[in-house]
Amino acid sequence: MPKIYNEKNVLDAALERLRYIFSEFDHVYFSVSGGKDSSVMVQLAEQVASQMGRTYDVLYIDFEAQYQHTIQHIEELKQLPHIGRFYHVALPMALRNAVSMLQPKWVCWDETAEEFWVRPLPGGAITAKNCPWPWYRAGEEFEEFIVEFAQWYHGEHGGLCACGVGIRADESLNRFQTVAFHERKEEYQNKHWTTKLTEGSYNFYPIYDWRTEDIWGAVSHLHLKSNEIYELMYKNGLPLSQQRLCQPYGDDQRNGLDQFKALEPETWEKVLNRVNGVNFGNIYCRTTALGNIKSFKPDHMDWEQYTVFLLESIGLYNRELMLHYHEKIRKFIRWFEKTEGITVKDIPGEADKKLEQQRKAISWRRIARALEKNDFYMKRLSFSQTKSDAAKLEKFMKTWSNFLTKDTETKDKDLYRLIERREIDGDSETGKE
Repeated sequence: MPKIYNEKNVLDAALERLRYIFSEFDHVYFSVSGGKDSSVMVQLAEQVASQMGRTYDVLYIDFEAQYQHTIQHIEELKQLPHIGRFYHVALPMALRNAVSMLQPKWVCWDETAEEFWVRPLPGGAITAKNCPWPWYRAGEEFEEFIVEFAQWYHGEHGGLCACGVGIRADESLNRFQTVAFHERKEEYQNKHWTTKLTEGSYNFYPIYDWRTEDIWGAVSHLHLKSNEIYELMYKNGLPLSQQRLCQPYGDDQRNGLDQFKALEPETWEKVLNRVNGVNFGNIYCRTTALGNIKSFKPDHMDWEQYTVFLLESIGLYNRELMLHYHEKIRKFIRWFEKTEGITVKDIPGEADKKLEQQRKAISWRRIARALEKNDFYMKRLSFSQTKSDAAKLEKFMKTWSNFLTKDTETKDKDLYRLIERREIDGDSETGKE
């Protein structure tokens, strides 16, 4: 896809869009995350609002598991003088957990897990105990919330309402499509950098055509405030183009989850204990266990040591799951000892790859690969699904029954069938068809 170019520089274009929005719309708010893009957007809006004698509101969704530097930067942004209302939202919301098959979603600020929260509830925030919105549902999706908020905001204020969103088209194809494909969206007065959100409300993207270099150029030349976490990212070896802020258990973050530990070690332990599978995700975020990158074994370990290391690492976040895998491995070894006379001390680190793939040879590498894949039934070790295994998985799943649905992203066919069966059984009990 070609980059979208303007006849004027992107800073002048962004300021012109902001002036247009403040002129056309009765009420304006900006959705910020504490990241570089939304931070620059709202600080540019502050300059325009000051010049035009306008005020604006800000919406910040606090996902609990945040960098401390991000929270500090949010507090800086709250001091911008032309903000009317700063909606600091710290409500329980369901978020993606890409580091565990057994807990595909987690709920930030879940009151039933308060002892594991990464940090205390922020002062002055909108929480479950003081939430003023009757339409809010505990544990709802973030995407649902922002639409409902826009509807409420318009109903509360009336007139035309606009929400500024700091997305840039060069970050991803999806973001490019949000702006570029006119036929897929309704715009305000044919401005392709706007999208109708709800009746009377529009999203607008004032910096959609900026590059990463433009963001940091603006921070430098305009002396804007910025989130110090990016400086730490840069010092940690992450190039500008790959620096992202997102909740640490999501799809974008899982391929670099170990970075959280490097940047803010004082926060990492709490992040580690907060969500099932995080330590596994941290250790294997660069392996086939969670991504498509070729997995690796540390050079100082042999395959047997690596297998034990994997098993113990799983046990750090789920002891029951570790014991389940341990029992499977023990049976696997016993079978080869009984049928081929291969004892534990005789198991090779590696066997012929074709024989391993055909499940005809035993090796520590074959066992390690099964653990890397978080293969619950251990099919890679020639086990098939049994009633006892299904019952055990059912027990695991009950903990997260509200989140395991047919929409759950999983490549495990047996897990999907189990989810599907549970939904059918649930519908039968409630009389649904």
